[in-house]
Amino acid sequence: MPLIFFNGILCKNIMNDMLEFIKECQEKVFSGIGISSDDAEKLFNISDENIKELARSANQITREFNGSKVDVEQLNNIKKNACSEDCSFCGQSAFFDTGIETYQLPTAEEVAIKASKAKKEGAESYCLVAAWREPSPKDFDKVCNIIKEINNKVGINVECSLGFLTPEQAKKLKELNVKRYNHNLETSKSKFSEICTTHTYDDRLKTLQIARDAGLELCTGGIIGLGETRKQRMELAMELAALYPEEVTINILVPISGTPLELQTKIANSEIVRMFSVIRFLLPESVIKISGGRETNLDDSGEELLQSGANGIITSGYLTMGGNDSEKDFKMIKKIGLEV
Repeated sequence: MPLIFFNGILCKNIMNDMLEFIKECQEKVFSGIGISSDDAEKLFNISDENIKELARSANQITREFNGSKVDVEQLNNIKKNACSEDCSFCGQSAFFDTGIETYQLPTAEEVAIKASKAKKEGAESYCLVAAWREPSPKDFDKVCNIIKEINNKVGINVECSLGFLTPEQAKKLKELNVKRYNHNLETSKSKFSEICTTHTYDDRLKTLQIARDAGLELCTGGIIGLGETRKQRMELAMELAALYPEEVTINILVPISGTPLELQTKIANSEIVRMFSVIRFLLPESVIKISGGRETNLDDSGEELLQSGANGIITSGYLTMGGNDSEKDFKMIKKIGLEV
C-alpha cells in the first residue's frame, strides 16, 4: 500500500509539473519571447493525459492572436493527373495507376464561374492548384489569364499552388495580386527521400524563398500519417516555424488505392491534436489550416482541432476527393462558437 500511494503521489507531481510547463510556454508566447526548440520537443512528447491541457492552451493562444474567425478556403484543381513527380501519397502521379480522371486547363471563364460560386458560399480565398512539376510558359500564361478573369469578375482572394516557379513567374503572380503561394514541404527533411525521389527537399525550400522574395505571402505545410515518427513530425514543425509562413496547411493522409501508401494505417487522434497544438505555440499569428483528410480521419470534421490551435479549413472538397459542403462546415464552425 505505501508503494502504491508513493507512486500515486509521484505521478500527480509529474502531471502538475507538466501542466505548469505548458502554462510557462504559453506565457512565453504571450510575452513575445516565444518557445525554444527544447520547449517544443518537450511539448511534443507530453503524455496523452496532458493532451487536453495542451490543446486548451493552444486554443487560448489562437484566440489571443487571431480572434474567433475561421479562415475558410476553397480549391480548384485546374489541371489534374499525370504529374511527372513520384510523391508516394499522391493519386495524381504518373508513376501510379490510381484510375483518377485526367483533364487539362479549363477556360478562364469556367474557373471564374466556380470562383464566384465559392465566394457566394462564404469562402474567403480561392486557391488554383495544378498537378505538374512546374508550369510551362504557355500554361503559365493561361493561369495568368484565369487569375485576371477572377480579379475582374469575382473579387476574391486568389492563391496559387503551381509547383516550382522561376523568379519572373513569382513576380508576375504578385503583379496580378495573388495573395499567397502554396508549396508544401510535405514531410520532414529526414523522411522526404522515402516519400519522393524526383526532386529534393531543398528544391521545395528554394521555391518558397522565390515566392517570398517576390513579395507573396507563404502557405506551406505537409501531410501527417505517412509513416513518419513523432520526432519527424516535430522536425517538420520546426522547419515551418523557421519559415514563419502566413499560413500553415496540415493534411492527414487518406491512403489512395494504387499508391505506395495505400495500406498505410491511420495516425492516432492524439498525435493529430499534438501536431496542431504545438504548431500554434510555434506560430501564434499564422493561419493554421486543417486540410485534406479531416472528414475521413476525424470523427467531428475538425471541431476539436479548431479548439486546439487550428483556425482555418478547406471546404467543399480537395484535389482528388470530395469533402463537406460549405453549409455543413459553417454550421460546425458556429456550433463551437466561432465565426466565419
